[in-house]
Amino acid sequence: MAVTKEQVAYVSDLANLDLTPDERERMVKDLNAILDFVDQLNELDTTNVAPMAQVMAGAATESASGPGEGLPFAYSRRPDDPAARPSLPHEAALANSPVKDAHFFKVPKVIER
Repeated sequence: MAVTKEQVAYVSDLANLDLTPDERERMVKDLNAILDFVDQLNELDTTNVAPMAQVMAGAATESASGPGEGLPFAYSRRPDDPAARPSLPHEAALANSPVKDAHFFKVPKVIER
């Protein structure tokens, strides 16, 4: 499946991007190159390859001692502990806001359509 100039024009209009004709041409070329590469990947035989979220060895392995413990690579994640990093109170966060609505910043509308 190839991307056409019309599709690029349609999507750029939806995204509210003002692309020049040269940029649209380049976008068509780049997107088609990406799709060609994906087609090449689709030709690979992955019958005996287990599904994975990370291609680095041991990256997604969880163990009793911790994520990726003792493996060559592991995600660098911090524990989700809200007490370790308390949030700023709403009142303090909104203190200098010129316009607010309850616990939210109120900003002017930026998208017209």
